[in-house]
Amino acid sequence: NNYIKTSKYSILTFLPLNLLEQFQRLANFYFLCLLILQLIPAISSLTPVTTAIPLIGVLMLTAIKDAYDDFQRHMSDSQVNNRRSKTLRHGKLVDERWSGVQVGDIIRMDNDQFVAADILLLSSSEPNGLCFIETAELDGETNLKCKQCLPETAAMGQQEDLLWKFNGEIVCEPPNNLLNKFEGTLTWKNQRYPLDNDKILLRGCIIRNTQWCYGVVIFAGKDTKLMQNSGKTKFKRTTIDRLLNFIIIGIVFFLLSICGFCTIASAIWEALVGYKFQ
Repeated sequence: NNYIKTSKYSILTFLPLNLLEQFQRLANFYFLCLLILQLIPAISSLTPVTTAIPLIGVLMLTAIKDAYDDFQRHMSDSQVNNRRSKTLRHGKLVDERWSGVQVGDIIRMDNDQFVAADILLLSSSEPNGLCFIETAELDGETNLKCKQCLPETAAMGQQEDLLWKFNGEIVCEPPNNLLNKFEGTLTWKNQRYPLDNDKILLRGCIIRNTQWCYGVVIFAGKDTKLMQNSGKTKFKRTTIDRLLNFIIIGIVFFLLSICGFCTIASAIWEALVGYKFQ
């Protein structure tokens, strides 16, 4: 279906996933190891509170920020998924949520409306089957772009009984993130017609200067080019994070070197002098 999700967490997965991401920061993992060692009396004489309180404070503040950011993503997803689209059902136009639109559906788009999915343009109100769109949401360009449907499908106009009976077979490339490339063929009434990017309306673009147009959904939801370009939300590391990781690795090697040197020196002292104190 056409449902999208850009959020990273749910109520159940937030705590484990967020902690996992936070401990991917070497600084957090380093102080966690120190805290564990300080809990063992035979290893450390220091109280673990001095390490636990700052570590827990950092984890809590980061978790609150991440929870707020993800809540905003949930709200944005809900707003987009609940947008309305006019979809042909049994020869009649019905209001459908964007999330309910499926591949193969025939939908009507009016002027100044967002396109709900990646769609093959079938007909429009403009002469010669032209349709004008704005793609600022996709590529940042504000200049209008012109799309044109096949003359054979443009003849259907807005006759919904004919559009509902449209039974063409579309064979096209698999989902990808190339905004300016599309290849496919339409087989209809025993004829084959080549399809290219000039006949495709992409999810996220806006219909402009076109009273109405109809199209058939070819990619929906995460398969649309817009979502293919958005990718999966990743854990981001800043320049400071990378610098801290480098410093902490240096500190760990320094501590290991000191421990190794002291261990070897202690063994030598025990072998040469220590037996005299037994």
